Amino acid sequence: MKRYQLQAKSIIETLPFITEFYGQTIVIKYGGNAMIDEDLKRAFALNIILLKYIGINPVVVHGGGPQIGKMLKALNIESHFREGYRVTDQATMDVVEMVLVGKVNKEIVNLINLHGGQAVGLSGKDGRLITAEPKELAVEKKDAPPEIIDLGKVGEVTSVNTKLIHSLLNDGFIPVIAPVGVDDKGATYNINADSVAGAVATALGAKRLYLLTDVPGLLDAEGQLITSLTAKEAFEAIRSGVVTGGMIPKITCCLEAVAGVEKSAIIDGRVENCILLELFTKSGIGTEIVY
Repeated sequence: MKRYQLQAKSIIETLPFITEFYGQTIVIKYGGNAMIDEDLKRAFALNIILLKYIGINPVVVHGGGPQIGKMLKALNIESHFREGYRVTDQATMDVVEMVLVGKVNKEIVNLINLHGGQAVGLSGKDGRLITAEPKELAVEKKDAPPEIIDLGKVGEVTSVNTKLIHSLLNDGFIPVIAPVGVDDKGATYNINADSVAGAVATALGAKRLYLLTDVPGLLDAEGQLITSLTAKEAFEAIRSGVVTGGMIPKITCCLEAVAGVEKSAIIDGRVENCILLELFTKSGIGTEIVY
């Protein structure tokens, strides 16, 4: 009986958070180890389903870099990276689309549905959900003009069809979005999943944007977790070198979204039930960025 009383108390303690987020939209970028470990995959699905059942609208955007790399290797297609972006020719784009849309997306949809949810898989081509244009990348060089890098079929989001997403949410479905976009001429583009998640969250006016990673969040110079940053502090952290490597695009994504999203957070996807812990506890478990 004591154990059940503790469970009841825990449920009651979430009531203020449920009240705050009821009817709101939460965008979650799903990636990293949370997509590989079987226990974490199951926990992720149950977290998403629970949110839907208590009146919160989750929208999932997923990555799939390791799965793409594995398939390219199996097909003997060389993969090149520039400034963290996969240079994407047409052959690579065909593999990216096949893996993200045909394999990874459907695995996530199936995972959620098997555990009692109602998920629908989408790519940017469905209903022109995500329109895109080629990504322009210039690298500054000392004592020389910037280097313009041709990334091929790498794109950036120009618009999001929120009508399609709202329609699915209103009918009780959980949208699961693969980060593939299309331009006005029908060309397909590979887009960074963090960027897609940020663009979707901004377009929907989401209450929260969560980026699941394989680190606790943003760490300071002493290796301690920074639990909260304002947009101004985040810009300074990038400028001063506190933010480095793969954390730069994640912080940048949060900064781009923060004007349209109340809070963004980078959270550790290796922690079981990380979404519920971030959403339904006062302290959270990651690094939040507020306007």
